[in-house]
Amino acid sequence: MTKMAICAVAAMVCVAAARPVAQGPAQNQIPRTPDGKPDLNGIWQAMNTANYDLEDHGAEPSPVLVTGAIGAILPGESLVEGGRIPYRPEALARRNENRKNAVPGKPGRHLEADPELNCFLPGVPRATYLPHPFQIVQSPNVIWIVYQYSYARREIPLGNPTEAPYESWMGWSHGRWEGDTLVVDVTAFNDQTWFDRAGNYHSDALHVVERYTPTSAYHLMYEATIEDPKVFTRPWTITMPLYRRIDRNVRLLEFKCPELVEELHLGEYRKVVPSK
Repeated sequence: MTKMAICAVAAMVCVAAARPVAQGPAQNQIPRTPDGKPDLNGIWQAMNTANYDLEDHGAEPSPVLVTGAIGAILPGESLVEGGRIPYRPEALARRNENRKNAVPGKPGRHLEADPELNCFLPGVPRATYLPHPFQIVQSPNVIWIVYQYSYARREIPLGNPTEAPYESWMGWSHGRWEGDTLVVDVTAFNDQTWFDRAGNYHSDALHVVERYTPTSAYHLMYEATIEDPKVFTRPWTITMPLYRRIDRNVRLLEFKCPELVEELHLGEYRKVVPSK
């Protein structure tokens, strides 16, 4: 080996040695509670376009033409591992029908429309990636999540699982710690929520397992594995980062969704048409 070649190899070795190796979060980067668990207390928010469509989607005009670019659908990449949701053929046909009916474009309550349009509770995991912040309040035995959207909230006990008393929009949650990851098992859903505005949906057999893993003091990696044998051919998973809101005086604000849809749902029954 020539002297020049030896020098080149030595330089490459030095560069490789100096390059940082990808590692998990340093333990001292993650704030902790007195019992040693990661401190998830705070206000968090997803920054993506999943609420439009969990799968790949391009920019599209607003479904309500008069809103122009203000109401346009923003482009986004799929958050589904593998890219596509594994629908059963008959379920895919219904998803496509949902997509056509998502925004009816006329007054009244339309149960075939996107549940978000009707101000129904968003369900899990959709509550996590709505364009609204949410707050985690943590104790050793219970974790609460309060969402800005329409007063949605969840109570997540960390003890032994108990049977759900009834089915609901937000399901029935139980949590546990696996190392530094909070794992939440959610069952007992009704079938009245969608995953996004694109008509992706589920049945009352939905089962969701969420994983909240801190990667720094300001970031959580969120993962939700979704199982529903009535609608999907196999379980599938979405993954996204969540960001701690550090704005000055940050807090959840009022988003009184029922008041915002009152005219849409009931305006046609007014005895007096409001003046313009």
